[in-house]
Order: sequence, then structure tokens, then C-alpha cells
Amino acid sequence: MRIETLAVHAGHAPDPATGAVTPPINLSTTFARDADGSLPHGFIYARSDNPTRRELERALAALEGGDTALAFASGMAATAAVFQSMLPGEHVVAPQDAYYGTARLLREVMAGWGLASTLVDMTDLHAVAAAITPRTRLVWIETPSNPSLAVTDIARVVAIAHAAGARCVCDNTWATPLLQRPLALGCDLVMHSTTKYLGGHSDLTGGALVSPGDDAWAARLRTLQALGGAVPSAFDCWLLMRGIRSLSWRMRGHCENAAAVAAFLAGHDRVETVHYPGLASDPGHAVAAGQMTAFGGMVSAQVRGGAEAALDVVRRVRLFTRATSLGGTESLIEHRASVEGPESRTPPGLLRLAVGLEHADDLVEDLDQALRGAATPR
Repeated sequence: MRIETLAVHAGHAPDPATGAVTPPINLSTTFARDADGSLPHGFIYARSDNPTRRELERALAALEGGDTALAFASGMAATAAVFQSMLPGEHVVAPQDAYYGTARLLREVMAGWGLASTLVDMTDLHAVAAAITPRTRLVWIETPSNPSLAVTDIARVVAIAHAAGARCVCDNTWATPLLQRPLALGCDLVMHSTTKYLGGHSDLTGGALVSPGDDAWAARLRTLQALGGAVPSAFDCWLLMRGIRSLSWRMRGHCENAAAVAAFLAGHDRVETVHYPGLASDPGHAVAAGQMTAFGGMVSAQVRGGAEAALDVVRRVRLFTRATSLGGTESLIEHRASVEGPESRTPPGLLRLAVGLEHADDLVEDLDQALRGAATPR
């Protein structure tokens, strides 16, 4: 079954009690036992399982071509569960260019747990191999990366990890399972911030892990999910199921608009560099073309004149909303270094654009007027 069909039907079936085509939201936090103490429907308490969440997890597993999925209250909760599944003294290799919260979690929380980490340029396979130690048990991939859209060769990094006896996890938030299938390329786990494209409407917070099998690691992650308690509400699960049904068609619009915006920016005299793997000139284009079906809805651009000029563009846009996040129908813009703070590795002139579903010409016109009116580089 093709992914467009899976997105509409996975986890969905008419409600057996009423025939409702849209499944109901199961808000109950506890479930009745039979007189003998058994649980006739398999549910005991909402933190460990919930009918609405179970439907969502089935849909997520189907979309990624996995066997087991676990839903969390946020992408960071899902990421934390992966790192918590490791033991003190073990070692993680992760990207230098990645969501800044991932690096902060490793540095500020997991280091105190005794989990060591090394951040490398994941586009440099020699650097990845050199970072592996006898204690390495996990290699974390994020591709395309946040915010520079660096592209990691998933299959080749998986081979390096597996040769060292380590597992490989891919943050697939920006690509979504519609554009990239990390499990098919050998990854042992996929992570999503479902807040973003899978939800698609900027109205829920969630995360997910998808495993190719229901093995001992998946069981450990399920225990961390239940005992840690960072699970999504039934309402957020229902909203996410609703968003997934339109994922394939929304992503087509995001990709088409982002390609148009990237092409425009690449030819603009006020723009120094455009990061978008759909451009033939992008360093990651060849790898992305081999492992993605399209190039996504995110674009980053470095404005000439550094932070001052970039912030002036942010102030002057009229259609793009100045906000953090991505994956909703509306286009967003942010000066990423300001968001990440003083330890940011992001170039000072970089703007991150989450390209939405407005008309591409309107987005281009808005960026053009903002760039032309921005401060002239000194």
C-alpha cells in the first residue's frame, strides 16, 4: 500500500460502537476491570496506554514502515527516552549541526548521567568513523539538519555504526516518512517531533519513536515511556491523527513552495548563501537526491551584512510570521542564532524559513521587499 493511502487509513476504522467514520477521542484515564480482576480490553491506565494513543502509534509505525511506535508528549521527550535507554559510561556520536536542544540535552543533562558524547560533522564520514570509540553504543543522525540543512548519507553512517556494534537513530522530523525512510536504509530507530509536519497545523505538541521490530530495546523504550510519563494527551493524539491524513498533499505544497523560495533567494544580490538540498549547487544535493523523494519545506539563507542585516529582514517581512517552529500551513521566519543563544554555532546572518502553503509568488514578493529594504551591508 502506498504511503498516501496509509496516511489516510492507517490507525483509522469506523467506530464499532457507532459507525462514526472519524474515531472518537478516548479521554478516560482509567479503565474498568472484570470481577476476576482481568482487563477485558487490555487497558489499565492512560499513562501506560490509551485507545486513541494506540491508534496513533499504529499509524506512525505504518508510515515509517516499522513494527512498533511509541508516542511522546514532545520530540524532546522522545529524544530523552533514547538517551535514557543507554547506560552510564556509554558513548554517543551526534551531529554538530542539529537541533540545538539535542546537543543541550547531551551536554547539560545526560553528561551528568554519565553518558559521554562527541559532536561531529555528519557529512564527513571520516570524522564519523574517527569519533567512534569502544564505548560508542549510539550514532544519532539528523538529516536534513537544523538549521543548515546539511545532508547525512544515512546508509553509509549506518554501516559505520553497525560495524562498531552501535545502533543508529535518525531524526526524520524535517523530511517526514513521505520524503525519507530511514528504517529502509538500515536505521535502528526513527525519531519525530510530531509537533511539526505530521501534526501540520501548529496546534499540538508531540514526539514519536518508531522501531523496525518489537525487540528488547523497543521494550525498554516502552518502559521509559510509561514510567517517565511524558505521554501525549488523547486530544493531542486525535489532532495528530487528523493531521497525518493530509500529510502527503501538504508536503507536496511545502516542497514546491520551498523550491521556489530557494531558487529566488539563490539569485538575490542581498543573499550570500542558500541552504536547500533541492538546489543543484547545494553540497548535499546528490546524497539527498539518492535518499529523498523530494527536498522538504525548510530553507535557510545567509544574508549579506551579518546579524544586523538579517534581523532587519525579519523586522520587515509582512507575510512571514516571526515565530519558532515549522511544519504548519503558515510560513515562519526566525534569526536562528538569536533563538539559540550565546553558544550557538549558527552563522550570524542566517535566517531559517519554514515555508508554508501560501502562494509561492506572495512569499517571494514578501522576501524581496524585506531584503531590498534591509540595512545595507557595511
